[in-house]
Amino acid sequence: MTQTSVDAQRFNAKLGLVLFALYLLCYLGFVLTGAFAPDAFDRVLFWGLNLAIVYGFGLIVVAVLLAGIYGWFCRVEPDDEAAEAMEDRS
Repeated sequence: MTQTSVDAQRFNAKLGLVLFALYLLCYLGFVLTGAFAPDAFDRVLFWGLNLAIVYGFGLIVVAVLLAGIYGWFCRVEPDDEAAEAMEDRS
């Protein structure tokens, strides 16, 4: 394993942990609101949707966005040696 692949793995792991922590904070807000202020979820925000529905769908959207961010930053770009090896196999 080359040093750049080790560095890339470390970057991917750190990014994954940061994004997980960010999502965990968002989810923790949802859980704590439900545990300590459940009446807040009954408040209608717009179009007849209450906070519970909007927050729940928001969590889903945030999860998809964070997964996209992770996928974007962790994509593998082949180095010259790997590209040559792939060409030799063809």
